[in-house]
Amino acid sequence: MRTRKLFVVTGLCWLAAVAAASAASTEADFKGALNAAEAAEKAAGTLKNQWTTTGQALAAAKKAAAAGDFDTAVNEAKHAEALAKASIAQATEQQDAWRSAVIR
Repeated sequence: MRTRKLFVVTGLCWLAAVAAASAASTEADFKGALNAAEAAEKAAGTLKNQWTTTGQALAAAKKAAAAGDFDTAVNEAKHAEALAKASIAQATEQQDAWRSAVIR
């Protein structure tokens, strides 16, 4: 009975270690997230609606990556991408919304 419990506990610990190792972000994960964020930021720039907070999030992502903290870097890059996409959504929504505000 003790041996069985020992095997179960050992197996669970091993599974937890494997899950933790696979959850850690790598440099490749960061580069993919950074490329997506920069592409979205560039698209926002073509609409002339870049938010300053997006640039700050990109800078924080690059700083975290330089320090080797790829989990934080990936999270910051994904945050920057979300901000850039929100600025794109705002720009496209506002392209026609101004017409309803004009007094006729």
